[in-house]
Amino acid sequence: MFSQAYYLIRSRTDGSYLAAYPKLSDDEARSPANGYVLLFQEQFDALGYLNKYAVGMSDRFITESIPGSQLRALIDRWGYKGFGMVKDPLIPTIDFLAKA
Repeated sequence: MFSQAYYLIRSRTDGSYLAAYPKLSDDEARSPANGYVLLFQEQFDALGYLNKYAVGMSDRFITESIPGSQLRALIDRWGYKGFGMVKDPLIPTIDFLAKA
């Protein structure tokens, strides 16, 4: 996992990363502390995800690559709970990994 490059989707507006917030209750706010930043193994998977779920808004996002060795620093800096590894961007199938 550390020697591979991964792709993230980032907002051009505020610089935040696209994240998933599984099973939040109605009174919980979406914040990095209870979110999982989405990771893609290929750039075309990230772009396919945008084309499927952000039709008409995909120009508001960019893809960004990050080496596996920098993943821990990213979640520590932004305060995310962990990562959501997107296995199939069109269904989507996501494996959630929480930081230890």
